[in-house]
Amino acid sequence: MFSSFTRTATKTRLPSLLRLQSTFKIPEKQMGVIFYKHGGPLEYKELPVPKPKATEILINVKYSGVCHTDLHAWKGDWPLAAKLPLIGGHEGAGVVVAKGSAVTNFEIGDLAGIKWLNGSCMSCEFCENGDESNCLKADLSGYTHDGSFQQYATADAIQAAHIEKGADLAQVAPILCAGVTVYKALKTADLRAGQWVAISGAAGGLGSLAVQYAKAMGLRVLGIDGGDAKKDLFYSMGGDVFVDFTKYGKTDTQKMNQDIQKATDGLGPHGVINVSVSESAITQSTEYVRPTGKVVLVGMPAGAVCKSDVFNHVVKSLQIRGSYVGNRADTREALRFFSEGKVKSPIKVVGLSKLPEVYKLMEQGKILGRYVVDTSY
Repeated sequence: MFSSFTRTATKTRLPSLLRLQSTFKIPEKQMGVIFYKHGGPLEYKELPVPKPKATEILINVKYSGVCHTDLHAWKGDWPLAAKLPLIGGHEGAGVVVAKGSAVTNFEIGDLAGIKWLNGSCMSCEFCENGDESNCLKADLSGYTHDGSFQQYATADAIQAAHIEKGADLAQVAPILCAGVTVYKALKTADLRAGQWVAISGAAGGLGSLAVQYAKAMGLRVLGIDGGDAKKDLFYSMGGDVFVDFTKYGKTDTQKMNQDIQKATDGLGPHGVINVSVSESAITQSTEYVRPTGKVVLVGMPAGAVCKSDVFNHVVKSLQIRGSYVGNRADTREALRFFSEGKVKSPIKVVGLSKLPEVYKLMEQGKILGRYVVDTSY
């Protein structure tokens, strides 16, 4: 009976696979953005199409989100070596057009996503415990592995994200890093429905998604950011209370702390998710969080230090936790929120050739929501 089933399945599946393969003509050359030294020109040029290894899939990238990490990779200002030359990007969404001989979990024609964690050893203590991002042999998209700012990119099949058929690829792209990252951070905060969470940097690419995930998880959300446009975006995402830090002088942090605490039952938020890239904002969050609260560090400004007064830290019984990108389960869960319509990506789509301009806006802190590049131009 088993042999009969196997023969039948092979007969019915093989023709469809051959048809799918025949619909994709993979070129030798493609367009992408590459840089050859940190801080050097971001060159939009013709590049060779990579070939997948036995354990990899080749994805025809349609859209890629632009993350602040991409800026750090280009500048080279993190204490983590990046490959050079480098094609950045780690929020790529597209179609599987080829796969290595050992790949069994993807088929040609499937929709797939490229994440920050491109691959890991899958055999160390961290990988065994579901902490693949902490693997000492982790391979990182757009950092140690050429990423999604190209029309065709490779990804380890185990770590690549499965995207639901029919998904809006431009909308889903930011979920692959920004969405997964903030969802994991909220899980790390370990809060209960009805409690207060403050999102520092609430209207940026990560923050705008963090607000939505927090609301979908039943939390009350206080957002911290600057300007009316960001205030409007925050409320459109379902946020509860907005605090505009630009309304306070540089010496008015105590007044701002008091206003945040007053808005959150007079005690401060139960947790803070720091996605901003401001060292002072990170330190300030240890002051306004309520006793027994949790401060979660996500944004990584170069060279920054989180300072917490020891007396305040002990007496308030605070917890400061770091939260890196999520694992495969976190990715699946974060994508489920998206597919169920509980979160959406506030995006602006531009051509891949405009990537240098997006970097300039990012350096100036002028990004509202998330930029997504269309690789076709």
